[in-house]
Amino acid sequence: MKNVAIKEHHLYSKAYAKGQKCSGKCVAVYVLRDYAAKRLMLANPEKKYLNRVGIAVSRKYGKAHERNRAKRILREAYRAIERDEAFTLKKGFLVVLAVRDACKGAKTPEVEAEMRRALTRLDMLIKRESDGDAPK
Repeated sequence: MKNVAIKEHHLYSKAYAKGQKCSGKCVAVYVLRDYAAKRLMLANPEKKYLNRVGIAVSRKYGKAHERNRAKRILREAYRAIERDEAFTLKKGFLVVLAVRDACKGAKTPEVEAEMRRALTRLDMLIKRESDGDAPK
């Protein structure tokens, strides 16, 4: 499913001011409970909670093509974490991904590993229980 984007500036500001933060070399992750999650869940045809994701890249980072590449890499890393079978990502949150300068030469797997580490520290990733490993 396609991610729902954060479109309002005040939501970015709230996530920065009141949300939990975990940062690394390439990415800083801000997480805040979304108070509109129930409304969005009811409007969603699948009736599931969603995370609203926002990506922030400053103009200081570089030219437009560099900023766009960084956003593509962050988007793909977040999608890969959502698709992961071993972990479940908590839903109903505002998630802001802010790019850092070290992301310029980074590849998607590096950024994904760092984002996974940050989301784990923020208690957003839950390990799934597998039925096949249970002793008989």
